[in-house]
Amino acid sequence: MAPSAQTIYLASKSPRRCELLRQIGVQFELLLLREKAPRGPDVTEEVLAGEAARDYVARVTGEKAACAARMMEERRLPSRPILTADTTVVVDGTILGKPADFREATTMLRALSGRSHDVLTSLALSHEGELHQITQCSEVEFAPLSDDEIAAYCAGPEPYDKAGGYGIQGPAAAFIARIAGSYTGIMGLPLFETAQLLKKAGIK
Repeated sequence: MAPSAQTIYLASKSPRRCELLRQIGVQFELLLLREKAPRGPDVTEEVLAGEAARDYVARVTGEKAACAARMMEERRLPSRPILTADTTVVVDGTILGKPADFREATTMLRALSGRSHDVLTSLALSHEGELHQITQCSEVEFAPLSDDEIAAYCAGPEPYDKAGGYGIQGPAAAFIARIAGSYTGIMGLPLFETAQLLKKAGIK
């Protein structure tokens, strides 16, 4: 087991981010932000009027890092580096979040069908009062999808906890003709950039 000094907090409930951190041997504990009632979420993910996608994803990630740092202090938890991340899908300048229902999911998949879009993942590392941040962008090209393919995919659970309504590591991989950038970034945690941030905190 890694020593305590080499342990970080991950402020994310994403099982994919947990898997990716384990892949590169990072020891972590979860520090989860509140998402639901009665008091509402600790960090809202609403897009501000006129906000560009890169600014949006960086702002949300930074807010998550600040909130998690306050939580660590309020709970008097051991002081450790805190890693946060947020991923968004962008097509024609429009930010696609997580679809709320079948109708929204199918609309998103139709918008992505037969064309390219961007996936942005912003990372923030809060450590000793400093915030280090990187935003990584990848391009994904979908093959043309039939209405039957879209409906079959959206009938399952896959689209509903993922930005843009799909996950590259699941059945939607069959839709993807080409990627340019970071495969793990499209999953939600670009590992090269993550390693660079962790080095700043002395995490091997």
